[in-house]
This record gives sequence, structure tokens and C-alpha cells, in this order.
Amino acid sequence: MSRILTTHVGALPGPEDVWHVAGASKARREEAVAEVVAKQRAAGVDIVNEGELTKVGSWSTFMRKRLSGFEVADEQQTEEINVRALYSSIDREEFAEFYAAANARGTLFEQTGTAKQFEGSDLRARVCTAPITYVGQETIADAIAALKAGLGDHPADQAFLTTVAPASFEPGVGNAYYDSEEAFLYAIADALAVEYRAIIDAGFILQVDDAYIPALWESIGVRVGLEEYRKFVSLRMDVLNHALKGLPQDRVRYHLCWGSWHGPHVHDLPLADIIDMLLRVDAGGYLIESANVRHEHEWRVWEETGLPAGKVLIPGVVSHATTLVEHPQLVADRLVRFGKILGPENIIASTDCGLGSRCHPQIVWAKLKALSEGAALASKALFA
Repeated sequence: MSRILTTHVGALPGPEDVWHVAGASKARREEAVAEVVAKQRAAGVDIVNEGELTKVGSWSTFMRKRLSGFEVADEQQTEEINVRALYSSIDREEFAEFYAAANARGTLFEQTGTAKQFEGSDLRARVCTAPITYVGQETIADAIAALKAGLGDHPADQAFLTTVAPASFEPGVGNAYYDSEEAFLYAIADALAVEYRAIIDAGFILQVDDAYIPALWESIGVRVGLEEYRKFVSLRMDVLNHALKGLPQDRVRYHLCWGSWHGPHVHDLPLADIIDMLLRVDAGGYLIESANVRHEHEWRVWEETGLPAGKVLIPGVVSHATTLVEHPQLVADRLVRFGKILGPENIIASTDCGLGSRCHPQIVWAKLKALSEGAALASKALFA
């Protein structure tokens, strides 16, 4: 390598008639994907995706349509299930007035009210009442076809599709069928593995999103303590590796973040407390929030930890959490910091989280341009 490559986490704005809107024809969806791919390339992004235009539904719920064995939970079950979700987080308790105001204004996830949100998302809790199987073959095949058609001459092996980790499918669902939590999680993993394999077999990079691993610390971890929470996380790392078994690590990347809402995050789990388990995931690359003002200081963790041989770090050096567009020199400074610690050949520049529903569309493309310009500056400094 002679330069730092660029990518992003997943969600991007698309044409109004396709962006998080159900019912678009196959041809129209492919046209929209081609447009979004072209915009990524124009912004200087090397490793692109379909902007998640093929996912109609919220990040945390679209996979529920692809796994069978679940029914809508009743009122009592919903209450029990949601205890394990983020509704009881410490930040939400400590900053209750802020959250009430942000929810009332609709600005908890996007500050201007102009970024299109998911249409018809079904956020009701689910409970498992039958064997879990994967039933999303047609849906993932359509997503693969749309990205392949939209890529044009862009190589498929420099494109990625996102899906979820078992631990991030788990919130919002309960188990009334399997005889143990472990059996339930491994059943989820076996089902998700079908989608993982389909993405790899299509020639794309598989990105596994796992926002809930650190985020659930606030609703579970602070109550049970770090030792017990690490056991909670450790099991879910084993389960994820079970789902990834047999897949080439250099075609897999793992995304971990602390949740994408625009809130205080003062009780987030420190990266240092779970970095060892993160690096156990059988992936070739790790996408970690590193521009978020609550976590930017954690670049120091890598001075102590380093990277296993053959792995790359894909730090977020552009944030979804601010409407300010980062200066390219700031982006470069962040990348140079990582490059000096881990080696520039082991760094790919990225965003913290998906930008599509978190920033105004104009801001999204400006941030990606700043990302590529900053990566170019860092490359000159590091590869000289």
C-alpha cells in the first residue's frame, strides 16, 4: 500500500422514492444504488456499499423479517424483554430532561428533522416460540443483486454489505422455546450464518454490526458489575465466532459502537474494558468509534494492545454526532495518530456510525469528502 484507503459504516442518504421507502421496483432500487455508489466514489470512498437502501426498516429490526420462529410479544412479555434493551439506561435516567426534550423535538437521532427516517418500522418486541430458521434468502439475494448491478466497473471485492451480530439481534426479542440462553443465542447464530455466507459467496466484504455490545452496559452492565458483564460479552463473542465459522477472515469486518443517538454518553463502557474480547472476533478488520468526543481519547488503548498479525483497524475519524464538517487536517491528524501506533498499512479510514439517518444529506457527502481528503493528507505524512 502507498495510501490509506477509505470506507464508511453503512447508512447513506438516497433518492427520496427509495430511501427507507417500501415498494420500490427492482429496477428503480438498482438505479438508486448505482447513484449512491457513484456519489461515494465522487467523494473519494474506496470501499463502498449500497447505502443500506436495500434495508427498509430500522437498523435493529430489519433482520427480524429474515428469521422465523418469533411472534409479537404480549404486554407482560414486552415489559420483561425491554428491561434488557436501552430503555432503562443510566444516561436516560440522569439526563431525563434532555431526553424528554430531544424526543419531543425529534432530534435524538438527527438534528434538523430532514434526514429521512425508516418507513413502517415495527418496533414491537418479539418472543421466540418455535425453532429459529433463516427465511430471508429472497431478500438478501435482492440486496446482492442490487449492489452488483449498481457497482458498474467498481470491483465487488471492494464493496461491502452490512448485517447484524447475534448480540445485536437479541435486544427486543425474548425466548420461550429454547431451554437455555446459550441454546437460544446459538440458534440465532446458525440462522444468521446463512446470510453471512451469502454475502461472502457473492464476492462482497461482510460487515457485522454490533452496536449493542457496548451500549447494553448502561442497562445491564452497571447493575451486574464489570466481571459479570464481561462474561455476558464473552459468550456473545463465542456465539458470533460460531456464526462466522469457515468464513475467510480477510473478507469480514466487525463494527462496534456505543449507539448512534445524539446524547450525553457519560456512562459508556470504556473500550479498554472489552478490547481483548473484541479482538477475539474472527474478523480481519475492526471498525471502532474514534471521532466521538466521548471516545476519541481511547486511541491510547492501541498503544497498549496493538493489533493481531494480519488484522486492520478501521477507526471512525469522522463523526455522525455533529453537523460540523470535520476539517481534512483534523481527519489526517487522527489517522496519523493511529498510523504511528499500528503502522499505516494497518489503517483504513472510516466514519463512526452510519451517516444516512443521522445527518442532513448535504452534510453526509461533505463529511465523506473531508474523510477522503484527510486520508490523502495522512498518506503523504505516513508513507513518505
